[in-house]
Order: sequence, then structure tokens, then C-alpha cells
Amino acid sequence: MKKKKIQNIIIGIVAISIIGAIAGYNYSADQTKQTGLQFGKELEQIQNDVTELQSKFYSEKIKWEEGDVTKDELLEFYGTHLEEFNEIISKYDELTPPKGFGFESSIDLLKLSSETQLASDSQFIEWMKTGDESAKVRSDTLIQESFNYELQGLVEYFSAKTGIKTYDEELKFEAPQSGLTQKVIQVAENMANKCDEKFKNESEEFDSDEIEVEWFNCINEAKKWKIEHLP
Repeated sequence: MKKKKIQNIIIGIVAISIIGAIAGYNYSADQTKQTGLQFGKELEQIQNDVTELQSKFYSEKIKWEEGDVTKDELLEFYGTHLEEFNEIISKYDELTPPKGFGFESSIDLLKLSSETQLASDSQFIEWMKTGDESAKVRSDTLIQESFNYELQGLVEYFSAKTGIKTYDEELKFEAPQSGLTQKVIQVAENMANKCDEKFKNESEEFDSDEIEVEWFNCINEAKKWKIEHLP
């Protein structure tokens, strides 16, 4: 479970980076700027809601482990959690990004990330109910997929962002710098692979909690580097 929790922390950091970039970007035309600002605020609220919901998901489990709630109470809470998560995910369909800049694909990926996270939570709850270890394995696999979709959403956002550079009234925009974007992604992936090689054993596991924390810090540095260097 520590591995899953750490992966969620990484996802939260990436989400914050996405929202910060969206909210802080200056659009050229007033109408587009207002649309962009509203889009950023609405997306920020959705991501905040997802983060808060996941925080409660794990805090309730801790309460159960410490004996503050019964297993039946925990499972009742988890039922409500799934309902609330579905409601939050539906809000992605209500977003209105600036038209013609390619933000739609980033929304699709962020929504898919949340849907995959929901599926992971469902499998985790199944494991809690039945003790079926295969459900736990599926939950862990899905959380990694959710993380990957989150990163792809980030790349799609920055690709759209590079197509919104203002110059003058006759030439306002330039095409995304896809070549540079791909190079940055490749370098970041290589950095992440080296983290795995350095800290994971032959079974793709960690020999101690301390090593897992070091791996997390290494992966986080790779993600930060990518965010800082994407055009």
C-alpha cells in the first residue's frame, strides 16, 4: 500500500503542475483570455476535488487500521466514495477550453486518468471485502495506468500551449514544437528508467522503505525536469 500511496503523491504533484501552468498562462485576445481563465479555474477545482477525495480514501483506511472505525463502516464510506468520484468525473464533460488550441485531448487524458483511478479504487475495495489478492494486483496495475495517463495529459497540454504564442495581429500563433517536445519526453523517460535500475531489485520491488523513498525522490526529479523543459 505504501507504493500505491507514493504513486498517488506523484500524481498529485503532476496535477498541481498542470493546473499551475494553465491558470498562469496569458492568452492574447480578451475573450480567449477570459475563456482560458475560466477553464483553468474549473479544471483546478476538479483536480482539487479528486485530490481531496483520494486523501479521504486513505485517511479512512488509516482510521480502520487504528481501530477508530469498523470494517463495515469503512466499506460503507467506500461506497459513498465511489458515488462521489463518479460525480466529479462527470464534471470533465462540462469544461469549456479555448477552441482550436488542442486542449481537448489533454482533458480527455486527465478524465481517463481519473476514471482509471476510480477503477483502481473499486478493485481495492473488492480486495478489502473478499481478500482476493488478484483484485489487489489489478488495483496496483490500474493506479500505474492512471499515473501514465496523467503524464500524457501533461504532455498534451504543453503541446497545445506551444501553439498559443502571440506575435502580432497578422501572425498570432505558431505550430507546436513537437520535435523538441519528444526529445524532452525521451530524456525524462531515460531519467526515470535509471531511477528504476538504481533502486529496484530484480523483482521490480524495493529492499526497504528507505530505498523506496529514494526512488520516489528520483522519479519526482525526473518529472520536475520534464515540466521545466517542455516548450
